[in-house]
Amino acid sequence: MSFFKRIFSSEKKETLDKGLEKSSTSFLSKLTKAVAGKSKVDDTVLDDLEEILVSSDVGVGTTLKIIDRIEKRVSEDKYLGTEELNKILREEIAGLLSETNSGEESEFTIPKNKKPYVIMVVGVNGVGKTTTIGKLANQFKKAGYSVVLGAADTFRAAAIDQLQIWADRVGVPIVKQQMGSDPASVAFDTLQSAVAQNADVVIIDTAGRLHNKVGLMNELTKVKRVMQKVVEDAPHDVMLVLDGSTGQNAFEQAKQFTAATEVTSLAVTKLDGTAKGGVVIGISDEFKIPVKYIGVGEGIEDLQVFNKYEFVDSFFK
Repeated sequence: MSFFKRIFSSEKKETLDKGLEKSSTSFLSKLTKAVAGKSKVDDTVLDDLEEILVSSDVGVGTTLKIIDRIEKRVSEDKYLGTEELNKILREEIAGLLSETNSGEESEFTIPKNKKPYVIMVVGVNGVGKTTTIGKLANQFKKAGYSVVLGAADTFRAAAIDQLQIWADRVGVPIVKQQMGSDPASVAFDTLQSAVAQNADVVIIDTAGRLHNKVGLMNELTKVKRVMQKVVEDAPHDVMLVLDGSTGQNAFEQAKQFTAATEVTSLAVTKLDGTAKGGVVIGISDEFKIPVKYIGVGEGIEDLQVFNKYEFVDSFFK
């Protein structure tokens, strides 16, 4: 497929290659062993490939789809050499990602007709939610947008403090109240402040509690309803942050949050410290929610806009 011949921005691509190095090395070494001594893709190779994909946290459902697509190509081509398997896998995984992730963006942009553009961020504590918000604010500011943060995770003083640290580091205003305040009230104040400042982007942090799904659902619904008193169609994006290093646990979190609220995009963090990069493929396919951002390092610049072609290219490096 011609899209793998495209030229990627070198610095960003180098960071992505490095961030996915563990995933790529693990996957390709297993694949090399599976085809060693084999000249064609047969049932044994496909069985081994299935095991490799599942162990790379692609997920059972998505793995079976990929295997099914390769089986069709094997039956159509009659003879498929193992040296072609890598190329075919790239094509089929990119095709699968294309079904949910339609764009090829690599830059941090917002729709022109939404101002302020309101992002409500959800996710359990510990997945890198607040850090992702800080990095996202930094990238939007670098792109020339004015950003306001809202500390609506009022259940933990640490969450408010951490977001304040990021606001200071990036140099953007933050709206906050005392711990224990009503999260919807914080969101309301944040949007009012953003409108008054004519800000471009608002990013609202929310509490990451999952022990009571009904409580979480009610809370997030209330936050949305109150925001709409200020900005009629807010939030424009409900972003779920998932820790990629937790593999199958990230699937479970996605399941819980998509049941509790309408999630419109995903940010998958901590992909650099793990060999579980395949989780991006599985979650995107399983939940039919586009992956918007990925975290591939600890640096402030290491949050990237997810580009499916760049991702697949780095995964099969």
